[in-house]
Amino acid sequence: MKNYIKAHEWNIIEEGFDPHLNKISESIFSLGNGRMGQRANFEESYSGETLQGNYVAGVYYPDKTRVGWWKNGYPEYFAKVLNAANWIGIAIEINGVILDLAQAKVEDFSRVLHMKEGYLERNFKATLSNGHQVQVKAIRFCSIADDEVGAIKYQIKALNFDGELNIKSYIDGDVKNQDSNYDEKFWDFVADDEANNSCFLTLRTKKSAFEVCTGAHISVQKNGQKQELAMQAIRQEKYIAQQFTVAIAKGDEVTFYKTAVNLSSQNYEPQQLLQAAKTVLNNAVAKGFDQLFAEQQQAWAKKWQESDIVIEGDVAAQQAIRFNIYQLFQTYTGADDRLNIGPKGFTGEKYGGSTYWDTEAYCVPFYLATAPQQVSKNLLIYRYKQLDKAIENAQKLGFTNGAALYPMVTINGEECHNEWEITFEEIHRNGAIAYAIFNYIRYTGDADYLAEYGLEVLFGIARFWKQRVNWSQAKSQYVMLGVTGPNEYENNINNNWYTNYLAVWCLKYAQEAATWVQQNAPQRYQELKSKLNFSADEFAQWQHIVEHMYYPYSEEFGVYLQQDGYLDKEQILVKDLPAAERPLNQKWSWDRILRSCFIKQADVLQGFYFFEDDFDFDAHKRNFDFYEPRTVHESSLSPCVHSILAAKLHDEARAYEFYLRTSRLDLDDYNNDTEDGLHITSMAGTWMSVVEGFAGMRVRNDKLIFNPFLPQKWKSFSFTVGFRGANIKLSISKEEIHIVNLAQKGLSLQIHDKEYELAAAEELKISNAVLA
Repeated sequence: MKNYIKAHEWNIIEEGFDPHLNKISESIFSLGNGRMGQRANFEESYSGETLQGNYVAGVYYPDKTRVGWWKNGYPEYFAKVLNAANWIGIAIEINGVILDLAQAKVEDFSRVLHMKEGYLERNFKATLSNGHQVQVKAIRFCSIADDEVGAIKYQIKALNFDGELNIKSYIDGDVKNQDSNYDEKFWDFVADDEANNSCFLTLRTKKSAFEVCTGAHISVQKNGQKQELAMQAIRQEKYIAQQFTVAIAKGDEVTFYKTAVNLSSQNYEPQQLLQAAKTVLNNAVAKGFDQLFAEQQQAWAKKWQESDIVIEGDVAAQQAIRFNIYQLFQTYTGADDRLNIGPKGFTGEKYGGSTYWDTEAYCVPFYLATAPQQVSKNLLIYRYKQLDKAIENAQKLGFTNGAALYPMVTINGEECHNEWEITFEEIHRNGAIAYAIFNYIRYTGDADYLAEYGLEVLFGIARFWKQRVNWSQAKSQYVMLGVTGPNEYENNINNNWYTNYLAVWCLKYAQEAATWVQQNAPQRYQELKSKLNFSADEFAQWQHIVEHMYYPYSEEFGVYLQQDGYLDKEQILVKDLPAAERPLNQKWSWDRILRSCFIKQADVLQGFYFFEDDFDFDAHKRNFDFYEPRTVHESSLSPCVHSILAAKLHDEARAYEFYLRTSRLDLDDYNNDTEDGLHITSMAGTWMSVVEGFAGMRVRNDKLIFNPFLPQKWKSFSFTVGFRGANIKLSISKEEIHIVNLAQKGLSLQIHDKEYELAAAEELKISNAVLA
């Protein structure tokens, strides 16, 4: 665990430069705008340890699978969002010596992520090998007001010398992914261009043939006066730069404004890409840095107005929740239904930048409450558009009749994960897709989604489950064999309770959805009936499974068993594990892990989170008290679910403990893996821990319900959520619960089992005797 980030309500602050922490900081201080993003690499040269990373959403390469033993059904590739052209580069040579923080004496270094306004600031003083000293201040952002644009303001001041700066403002496309399976570079050169202080580089991905044009414009001021300088073009392999020289004297300050654009063939015809890039860049340059910066601040102000969580009395907790919210919005804005959320976002290459079930299980609830309805709807449409691929994925594994198996890992809808226990067995991901449809409709009231998109997806998923179970003569029930549940420390097990329960729920929900469409959109129902070729007999088969599914259960402990034979394992609690043996995935053999009772993340408890209304309080408590002590929480997705369940059980101490673990996971580098990138999808779980955990927010019978409590370390907390066209702000303090309806429409609420009607723009104050 690291502890070098300074506590601040709105900023992420690093003071002092430690090269050993640099890759961690590159992740933490990353920037993005939903369309493109980058790690917090330095603009100037840096010869120290670094992971250079610039990424363009949706642009990927099918990296050939590398496995030791090929099995039928394996994907041929792992799709990877690519490390794209580096546009931030400003190489600086001072009287013949390169400015490189790995080679200079660095003082007064600070790096600040200004989350409220959406920009990165860096300051330092460097003494070079020739004794020259410079003071540098750099500001950088990726615009969410115009998601094809990024901008840099780089100021350098001569402290003790006269001479000249030799500058190269460059775009470097000769890059590769750190996670390339065969050490291959994924880009081919297409074209370059330069004129009028601007340069452009167009690259094409191998195999997938995406084209990206990156353009950059440089302008220079000295002591506030614009400089007209002769630019010399430098061309190398997949690299273009503009080189120039600036005379400088002691006390002079030179400012570089670098404005850049990234445009891809996803949105432009390849033959029009260069001209489009020139147009977008020219428009951005015409606005100037100050206007672009003002637009960025305004756009972020609107984001925070809709999504901020305010915590009084705990600066570390306040900083953490804002950091999580900030990174979620940098990763996904919902503007394009072809895009989704990679577990690392734009902050690193691990997991390939692809889509996992994390999106549906953890991210959808966040965007439902904090963004316009279309944002979460686009996440669902993303899956709808990939239904044909999900059907193909199932066909490759032997399924028929339109059965759909959504991939564990994907960018374009094809499965691209190649570990057999995941690709073939972790099929509960299918249920997460169906649950997201249910959750979206429950929250928004947009049941029309079923007729337009949802029912087709639900049918494909239901048909998969129908074929995946089999009838056990011995049990006279349906069973599900050879699966991996959410607990990936168990592989190829039979009757994972969560998977069985989820499959039955999907079959029931598909039938309910069909009934709704039949009653409310009869014409569409007939169209789908013809297209999908379903009948009452098929529904009857589904219902037979619903009524005869087997669920492993322990009468001794009164809990649902994670899978058949779970109690055959030696039952050791996590508290009895030596600290030196943690984390298990780094200290134990895989064989030993699989034979142990230890749980990576919520499994049975994931089912209790999704379907909490199906179980009474005592069942929740028995299962939580049984499984949590056996859970090592070695998945970033684990603490948030446990925090929410602990809050439901009024176990405030553990609810808060798990909240801290998930909220500061990356800021404090809990798992020693932040340098690989941030855990973006689990950040949504952090938001859930506050809103669904501490505030107890639920949706039942078309209304919002809150059962809040105040963590002891906090004076108060407040947040805003959108719900069915209304926005409400909820503030919880020791004295009262204060609710403000910010919308021009009324809504019904339930607070601690009491009903309230809140008119448009009305405020409601409730004594907090319940919390006291």
